[in-house]
Amino acid sequence: MSYEGFAYTYDRLMEEMPYGEWLRFARNSWDKFGLKPETVVDLGCGTGSIAIPLANEGFQVTGIDLSDDMLSVAQQKAEQLTGVSRKGGLIWVQQDLREWELPEPADAALSFCDCFNYLLEEEDIIQAFKMTYQGLKAGGLFLFDVHTPEQLKAYADSQPFFLNEDDVSYIWTSELDEERMQIEHDLTIFVQERDASDRFRRIDEIHVQRAYSLHWLKEQLLEVGFSKVEMGSDFTWQTPGSRTERAFFAAMK
Repeated sequence: MSYEGFAYTYDRLMEEMPYGEWLRFARNSWDKFGLKPETVVDLGCGTGSIAIPLANEGFQVTGIDLSDDMLSVAQQKAEQLTGVSRKGGLIWVQQDLREWELPEPADAALSFCDCFNYLLEEEDIIQAFKMTYQGLKAGGLFLFDVHTPEQLKAYADSQPFFLNEDDVSYIWTSELDEERMQIEHDLTIFVQERDASDRFRRIDEIHVQRAYSLHWLKEQLLEVGFSKVEMGSDFTWQTPGSRTERAFFAAMK
């Protein structure tokens, strides 16, 4: 997967994503677990749509992502919001989720928008959990979400997907490997050039995700050392079921 070029179209395609719900969920979860974080790490921060609002609320936020292009867009967005530097702190770090580390441990870590589904081997998940455990202070909380196996099956059953708007369009097909519960999304995107209304640029993207058993994920979190792990469903703390599209985890160190 490469985000080159795509990073500058990402926010346009993700306009309908529930960033407000993720932010609300994080705040409510910190209250639920009695945490008042000052330092927050956003793992797989993308273009900063979670990190920037948190910094603007006064948190000291570190956004970590593997894509330099995504981080460049995030930096540009943050620079346009003067309140970020006044109310909170915000830095960007290019690192792999499986190897990330910071000079000082953080009070909280979060990773939303199914970032962990992009880790395609069990050992990748375990290693990322280990690094997150090490990167938190005692009593710190790790929040993240994942697409469930049922959601990957729903993508495969519902595809292809189409978008056709004046400035952007795409064709999106998906192929599911049910044995590995791994799905490949193939996107062909046409985006209007900023300096020419009659010219469009083509971007081809292949994104691969894998879904894991929710109980296996919980077991691995406990195995690496987290003392308490709870699961939720679709922005609530209700137990995940067969219709859960996005499962949420809270792991306390």
